Amino acid sequence: MPGGSSGGSAAAVAARLCAAATGTDTGGSIRQPASLCGFTGLKPTYGVVSRYGMIAFASSLDQAGPMAKSAEDCALMMNVMAGFDERDSTSLNRDKEDYTRDLNKPLQGLKIGLPKEFFAEGLDTGVGKVIEDAIAEYKKLGAEIVDISLPNTGLSIPVYYVLAPAEASSNLSRYDGVRYGHRTAEYTDLMDMYCKSRAEGFGAEVKRRILIGTYVLSAGYYDAYYLKAQQIRRLIAQDFEEAFKKCDVIMGPAAPSTAFKAGEKVDDPVAMYLQDIYTISTNLAGLPGMSVPAGFSTSADGKALPVGLQIIGNYFDEARMLNVAHQYQQVTDWHAQAPNLDKPEGTA
Repeated sequence: MPGGSSGGSAAAVAARLCAAATGTDTGGSIRQPASLCGFTGLKPTYGVVSRYGMIAFASSLDQAGPMAKSAEDCALMMNVMAGFDERDSTSLNRDKEDYTRDLNKPLQGLKIGLPKEFFAEGLDTGVGKVIEDAIAEYKKLGAEIVDISLPNTGLSIPVYYVLAPAEASSNLSRYDGVRYGHRTAEYTDLMDMYCKSRAEGFGAEVKRRILIGTYVLSAGYYDAYYLKAQQIRRLIAQDFEEAFKKCDVIMGPAAPSTAFKAGEKVDDPVAMYLQDIYTISTNLAGLPGMSVPAGFSTSADGKALPVGLQIIGNYFDEARMLNVAHQYQQVTDWHAQAPNLDKPEGTA
């Protein structure tokens, strides 16, 4: 699997069919594909890049960003993509930035926070080894390692799968076959058209999320689920606020494993959801995050598959993150390598 939901863009960039592409990240949908496919992907701070033109999934989480081979390419993309857009009510009116300005700045004295929750049970051993090697490389570049904790990380999955489906339920209600979306060919009355159009137009996972979202927003369950999830979301953001008092950037794996086979997890939605355990919390907090190629790990069937190092920054700190990634890519060539499953060493 190339990862989701920006898997099409991911596959195109990884196969070198294009120099760069745009992706959308709601809970990790730029960073997870970047990790699984072996290229650089950046999710900016919420509101920095316009959401105009997207089909909204979860409006308070969705964020567009660049996907490219290197951090330098992503910085060039950000120079074009970032900026205020009056057509997007969530767009931030900020001064224009040059995201390439700090690319060549040395990393001496940089404080890197390592959350203990990112290196606990559930992380594939091979992936963990690749991340440890990447951290060691940063030490050589002059960075200082700081142990931190994000205690509410484990709650990010349940919080996300209450809030995101709730917003999806609302956003996708317009796709009824009247003005938006697919319209069924045969129907007897208006209600029949609604039912058939949505039944035919939405896939199984979309229907699952609409049903969950409608349930948690219903009168008897709003306070118990949706409101409680919003309160925990605030706690997750506070965890990051405390962490950034001790460090400049946070690092860890972008995904708990390498790419899995197509269809392997289709009958186990929870296993699929857990693939986003390290990425969702940044969306809930509105923070920027990126995935950088850090090496390869051998799968159970002997395939060498890409591993992504996740870099999380404070609000509007994309230029520093790109600098941190670029300096790593000056002393390693993982971003220049492409997976080749026909070769034992796994790279082309």
